[in-house]
Amino acid sequence: MIFKKQDNQPNSKSNPFLGALLFLVSLILLILTGPFGFLYGLLYSLFTKGFRGIGEYLLKIAVSIDQLGNVLMQHLLNALWIKKGGYRFGNRDETISSALGRNKKQGTLTRFGKLIDKILDKLDPNHSLNSIDYYIEPSGGFLDVLAWIHIADNRILCTKSADKDAYYIPGGKREPGESDVQALYREIKEELQVLLDTSSLKFIGIFEAPAHGFQPGMMVRMRCYTGDYDGELCPDSEISEMVWLSYSDRSMVSEVDKLIFDFLNKKGYLK
Repeated sequence: MIFKKQDNQPNSKSNPFLGALLFLVSLILLILTGPFGFLYGLLYSLFTKGFRGIGEYLLKIAVSIDQLGNVLMQHLLNALWIKKGGYRFGNRDETISSALGRNKKQGTLTRFGKLIDKILDKLDPNHSLNSIDYYIEPSGGFLDVLAWIHIADNRILCTKSADKDAYYIPGGKREPGESDVQALYREIKEELQVLLDTSSLKFIGIFEAPAHGFQPGMMVRMRCYTGDYDGELCPDSEISEMVWLSYSDRSMVSEVDKLIFDFLNKKGYLK
């Protein structure tokens, strides 16, 4: 995984005076040292990689400016570009284009947001969709979830909890400090009482969609794996149903699982 360890969450309470002081210090340092650092960076890139190096250096700066804009203009963009319940701008690790792409996928762009997206697409086709960063650290508006894809006879294994109104691909949320493999192994053992063969696990992909059963704006990011297991599939007490679904059963699953159904259908695994 590429998620960064972060001991101090960005949403935790902070001293407003300290925030203002750090802002002024960083601004002064940027004004005083920024031009020299930029000039040195250009020369260093030119002499080490030529004009290609300059292009790479300027692209990194452009992405950083875009990330700064996502924080600086977050309240304005949230008011003008997205509908209520949309994916919000403001993640300091994400670009404006990435957040724009997420809202485009969700269908939560306003008319003005759609206009901006069309302009960007004229310059660079599918710009916002191609800019979505699936490796940024999940914010408070994300559920970080792992899923095990198990297919037999062109049908996929799904489960349903007693308090849920939709079927889900087996898996669950990551506990603090767990890797993908550790979290998935634990969840499948708890839900289906089988042991995954961790050496056989293969990464399938990352899928994002609005979280089913949560307040508007909450997203789920699901990292999917497939692999072998030992034991006999047997749902535990919190699982009310264990079923094998085909692509025609797509309407019975959560939003993120629908994306996975579509992906597997296009690949020819699910029919």
